[in-house]
Amino acid sequence: MRYISGLIKQNGRKILNNYPITSPQFIALQWLLEEGDMTIGELSNKNGLAFSTTTDLVDRMEKNNLVERVRDTSDRRVVRIHVLEKGNTIIKEVIKKRQEYLGEVLEEFSDEERETLRNLLNFLYERMNDVNEK
Repeated sequence: MRYISGLIKQNGRKILNNYPITSPQFIALQWLLEEGDMTIGELSNKNGLAFSTTTDLVDRMEKNNLVERVRDTSDRRVVRIHVLEKGNTIIKEVIKKRQEYLGEVLEEFSDEERETLRNLLNFLYERMNDVNEK
């Protein structure tokens, strides 16, 4: 699993070389798109990064028009990070290219093998979640 994950990440980094974005920025944008607008504290918890590191990361993303800081409408003291169109487009393009890569890898698999792999990966994911919840 570690080797497979490493190869996927390696290919993902190659894809990112064509975009004005770093791997940590990509991960942060993914979290924001999946979870919605977040505070810097929430994003730093998701990324496993220090608050100050996440602040610097967001500063750079904001400078590159990937995100913007927006005051919370219900509490003006709270500032949330919101993904802009440029950030959204980059994430969609990179994910599409990653999917194409995996599709190419799986071309040699039969329909039955792909279905078996999908089922086993889903089962593994569910079991891991079950163990983590204990």
